[in-house]
Amino acid sequence: MKIAVTGGTGLVGRFVVEEARAAGDDVMVLSRPDYSLGDRPALDGCDALIHCAFQHTPGRYRGGEADDPAGFTRANLDGSITLFETAKAAGVARVIFLSSRAVYDGYAPGTELTEDLHPLPATLYGEVKWQAEQALAALNAPGFSTASIRATGIYGPGPGHKWSTLFADFLSGRVVSAERGTELLGTDLASAVRVLLGSTASGAFNASDILLDRHDLLTLVARLVPSPHMPPPPSEKPVSIMLCDRLRALGWCQSGWDGLKNALPQMIKDIRLNEISWRCSVTGQRR
Repeated sequence: MKIAVTGGTGLVGRFVVEEARAAGDDVMVLSRPDYSLGDRPALDGCDALIHCAFQHTPGRYRGGEADDPAGFTRANLDGSITLFETAKAAGVARVIFLSSRAVYDGYAPGTELTEDLHPLPATLYGEVKWQAEQALAALNAPGFSTASIRATGIYGPGPGHKWSTLFADFLSGRVVSAERGTELLGTDLASAVRVLLGSTASGAFNASDILLDRHDLLTLVARLVPSPHMPPPPSEKPVSIMLCDRLRALGWCQSGWDGLKNALPQMIKDIRLNEISWRCSVTGQRR
């Protein structure tokens, strides 16, 4: 199978690319500087398109528009629609869009989130994702099947992973606030993509896994890295849980707590390698 993946070098898209290559797919990675949202890439001959790219302020998705909401919308909504139309015109048979649980943010914390709930975004990020979902679904037709994955926070090993700053702050003794939320291992997201590639099921699919408290996460980190510092207390914040019955009905399953425990050693190693690299660049030392 020949698959095009936008954002394939990003913190999330790389998991999709790695899984596809491991499965023996011919992968065309569409990422900056060669590809930007709004471009019309040559997709002729591709069997599928996985759209993971998103333009935002570094480190921020919600609020990622900074002081340019019009530019944010133009790049991420208009650019996505252009990409979807390009894929259909090129004869691509399957398109999967990486959406977000942010489409549900308007619901009260503690709400059970299912795909049957009408999306209620509370940020421009969530609104853009929801509108892009609708635009893609409107293109669904015989020979052009589409699906959107409403993913929660994605974690996993890799340079600059999502918890790099959190781990560094904790291990350095800086104050870390109490927080909890839902998380999904990057390889589990990639397996969700794989399941949907093998199906013509359309519509939206929730993708989530564990409810993770920073207290529990950093307690695990402290077991792997001797540290005199205490994790923050458990959070009492209510959290909306995403039910993933639609994906599970297709055969998808999550890694749960075992996935987290297996990923942590490399994630800790990654931040230490980054620190070594930074220190060497400052001092002129060689690694």
